Amino acid sequence: MTTCDVGQFFDHGMLCWGTEGRCADCPNTWCEQDSGPVTPENIRQALLQTHGTARLRLSEDMPNIVPVLQALRDARGRCLGDVRAQAKQLAENGLTGTLVEMEVLAIHLRVRAVEVIVAPAE
Repeated sequence: MTTCDVGQFFDHGMLCWGTEGRCADCPNTWCEQDSGPVTPENIRQALLQTHGTARLRLSEDMPNIVPVLQALRDARGRCLGDVRAQAKQLAENGLTGTLVEMEVLAIHLRVRAVEVIVAPAE
């Protein structure tokens, strides 16, 4: 039987994740870390299942979409069409993901003077 622990963290505004595993029947263990705009889906799902979903919302109406688009593009490295769709979702119901993912986006948005709130999703 293998036991695996997963986690996310951020370092200098960058999303990072790690896994640690160990075998119950032998001395073998491992530890891996990586970073990038997207966490592997198996790690995301384990974190969402254990800790629930967080929601990132605008604190007020979005008078200028440009800083939002720039922040989302910097944080996630996606094309302009994807970023526009995310900005629209942020303005309407908010974006959802793991707590760390939403906090990383919040950092990028706050640097561009966009006021946001991160809270557990209802």
